Amino acid sequence: MPGKINNQYGTINIDDNVLASVAGMSAMECYGLVGMAIKNAKDGLVELLRREHLTKGVKVYSDDDKLIIDLYIVVQFGIKISVVANNIIDKVKYNIESLTGMKVDKVNIHVQSVRVQK
Repeated sequence: MPGKINNQYGTINIDDNVLASVAGMSAMECYGLVGMAIKNAKDGLVELLRREHLTKGVKVYSDDDKLIIDLYIVVQFGIKISVVANNIIDKVKYNIESLTGMKVDKVNIHVQSVRVQK
């Protein structure tokens, strides 16, 4: 269900793919993140997504006027995962709220893999 903003002039509908793109690009700006991963790694193999496919690593849910965002990520080896996750949560929440005016209720981080960066 897309994000919806009502005002005195009418309704603004923001597609989930737009919200997922903003969330994915915001996350990619954070230090310690190697990239986004596919949402469900059933067979244990994690595929690192290219920049043009970032939305496949993001799932956006709308609950009334609030958003819930799930991010599936690959982090860099040697960096504290909790610090990277908190930075991503803060960045994504701030960017979504400032760019769209919608309220973000939760940002859930799912660490799919750890990679060594060269």
